[in-house]
Amino acid sequence: MQWSFAQVKGTIDDEVTEADIISTVEFNQTGELLATGDKGGRVVIFQREATSKKPPYRAEYNVYSTFQSHEPEFDYLKSLEIEEKINKIRWLKRPNSAHFLLSTNDKTIKLWKVAERQFRADGLNCYDESGLPRDPRNITKLHVPVLRPMELTVEASLKRVFANAHTYHINSISCNSDDETYLSADDLRINYWNLSRTDQSFNVVDIKPANMEELVEVITCAEFHPRNCNVFIHSSSKGTLKLCDMRAAALCDKHAKLFEEPEDVNNRSFFSEIIASISDVKFSHNGRYMISRDYLTVKVWDLHMDSKPVETYYVHEYLRNRLCSLYENDCIFDKFECCWSGDDSGIMTGSYNNFFRLFDRNSLRDNCFEASREVTLKGKSILKPKHVSSSNRRKKDEIGVESLDFNKKILHAAWHPSENILAVAATNNLYLFQEKR
Repeated sequence: MQWSFAQVKGTIDDEVTEADIISTVEFNQTGELLATGDKGGRVVIFQREATSKKPPYRAEYNVYSTFQSHEPEFDYLKSLEIEEKINKIRWLKRPNSAHFLLSTNDKTIKLWKVAERQFRADGLNCYDESGLPRDPRNITKLHVPVLRPMELTVEASLKRVFANAHTYHINSISCNSDDETYLSADDLRINYWNLSRTDQSFNVVDIKPANMEELVEVITCAEFHPRNCNVFIHSSSKGTLKLCDMRAAALCDKHAKLFEEPEDVNNRSFFSEIIASISDVKFSHNGRYMISRDYLTVKVWDLHMDSKPVETYYVHEYLRNRLCSLYENDCIFDKFECCWSGDDSGIMTGSYNNFFRLFDRNSLRDNCFEASREVTLKGKSILKPKHVSSSNRRKKDEIGVESLDFNKKILHAAWHPSENILAVAATNNLYLFQEKR
């Protein structure tokens, strides 16, 4: 399979402000819309152009709506600043002509409605043409308002705010298949919400010890099963995955299954526990498998076998000998995401130097590509695989590990739910790639 460059959104300025850095990327269920959140608390929604759905199929998305989701806050009780950065965005299934999505920063989750307006009410009884309320004493007769056509506008309105339920930073949210509930997870707790209730949530997982000095792990991610509304998985900083069934007990302190790979004694080092921490976990669309991303690998797990992963893919094994320097510059704590293709045959995850890797589960092949504008500047659209070597003797087309830029990293990406289209966030730029047909 060949991949080609389709589009890039963002500025090419060398000086990038912190607020413009993209912090999450998410397609909706149809792939019609693509949402991004940034560190400035903004949500930008892109809509696919109608012409790009016809041959030749093109991944062309243009801005549909932009709104400020979160503002910076200050917790006066704890003397703590709360960033406006958007940690996660999750789309809800479309119930009507409007779209709904959840967005969260470290403390507060918000439900947004995104809807189009093509008509306006004219001839209201209680309001004048400018929208100001009329004096009731001057209203002498009643008439029926009429809807008049207007220029198409897209409005994002805040419907609900889910707050004050997390002591620690929210790292993930996940919508349930029942379309009524969702999960939110922080370092020590996972809460279960109903979309219609903002004043109450249920704590389903709590790993906080009585004495915080006894704390040995934290929760890094939580995800609902795509089909079974009672089943969810959560990962930990110790490299374990715990499958929980809410039918067993109200508080899922006891997991139904524990997925953990036996430790390789030969590769044990000071950094073993750090690189074993799972930064992301995703169920496959059919619900049979799941993928987990740690620092160096992506693992595929079969829900019927918890003893070891059925597949292991190495993302940047050439960095294993450089963990000490990665620890010193804090890169070893980077949290990379991973995602499935629509048919569950492909896996994608990011790396450094704006590289990202694609793994084909059928052929067991993997390709490393770079998210770069140079492809378009050279007048070429086909992506050329990149090869990195840690050896002193390397081939002409290979890149040395020492020349990699660790400030450029692909942490966030999404795969179109039904087509081979990738959305890749590289700092403040959003790249779109598609399969070459």
